[in-house]
Amino acid sequence: MTPTGILVLSTLVLLVGFAVTYWIHNQYHLDIVVSPSNPSPISSAPLISIIIPARNEARNIQRCVEALLAQSYPNFELIVVDDRSTDETPEILKAFVPRLSIVQGEELHPGWAGKPHALAQGVAVARGEWLCFVDADTFATPDLITSAYITAQTQKADLFTVMTAQELGSFWEKVILPLVFMALSVGFSPRRVNDPHRPEAVANGQFILIRRAVYEAIGGYEAIRDRIVEDKALAELVKRAGYRLVIADGRAVATTRMYTSLAEMWEGWTKNIYLGMQDRLWLLLIGAVVGLLAALFLPAWLIAGVFWFLVAGGLAAAVVATEAVILWGYLLWMRIRAARAFGISPLYAFTLPLGALVFTAMMVASAYKVLSHQGVTWRGRVYQP
Repeated sequence: MTPTGILVLSTLVLLVGFAVTYWIHNQYHLDIVVSPSNPSPISSAPLISIIIPARNEARNIQRCVEALLAQSYPNFELIVVDDRSTDETPEILKAFVPRLSIVQGEELHPGWAGKPHALAQGVAVARGEWLCFVDADTFATPDLITSAYITAQTQKADLFTVMTAQELGSFWEKVILPLVFMALSVGFSPRRVNDPHRPEAVANGQFILIRRAVYEAIGGYEAIRDRIVEDKALAELVKRAGYRLVIADGRAVATTRMYTSLAEMWEGWTKNIYLGMQDRLWLLLIGAVVGLLAALFLPAWLIAGVFWFLVAGGLAAAVVATEAVILWGYLLWMRIRAARAFGISPLYAFTLPLGALVFTAMMVASAYKVLSHQGVTWRGRVYQP
């Protein structure tokens, strides 16, 4: 390629890079915020049944339960479904009886995925007018239920879900998870999800609050018993039936520690990515291409541009090197903003190529597991979607 051709290509990459990055950044905007500060008084407090599915959750269950038992909401019951745990989860839960109810999970029924199966058993014994599903790795502030219920009422929501703050402890969490959540926001923009006239529907299984009457009207977890990504499936049922789906910013009232290692992230995201995006495979393909560009092409472009200028000089080389530096500076600035939002060091911005490479590998592995009928694994169970 001639120097002129390289210059044209470099300029095109710069413009496209700016446009794509700006568009991605602006997708993740939660207009509705759940705030714990000075919540409005509750004129009536219907019984809310909080249901936690727990399978081998010894690391998290005590902290999760203690936080939920300390809720300021005046009328709730707490139900934990021990989904045949083989670790210390059952012993930890016994210490909280009778402040919570423990459901001993049944053997997984044929045709069911594990989490819908556990949650359906919890619903079967629940008495509440509202059902609240909380993951065992999610930790509430004392005002979570009160604030979420008030916001759901204000928004006239039938299913109300929040994005929680993410605790990132290990190196790999800080490298990968900000990119994962950025990618998810592209596929499921909160503004589009909250628009009742648009088909996009998603919920965060870490916290879902749903009217029991609506849950029963759509068939509950029985209707999506084989779905691995059950939170998205539940949201789709609610929205397609004409009920109000609302997703909000709940980072001030709930925190989640999803994974603690690369191995856990690999198992978790290779389970979810393809199945969660199989209704929009074009987006998954674009994500893989963008990931490879960020991981391989853009670093090579920067190195080659600077090297060309240092060795040969000239206007074309100077422009190419400058454009590469400008785009990378912009990408690092955006990644620094994301790092601050996740409460981690801005130095993790420099891991962008590494994170993009691993996340792209996760996308490819997730698709391969399903399409090759190898199946996905989670918590010691293998599922064939």
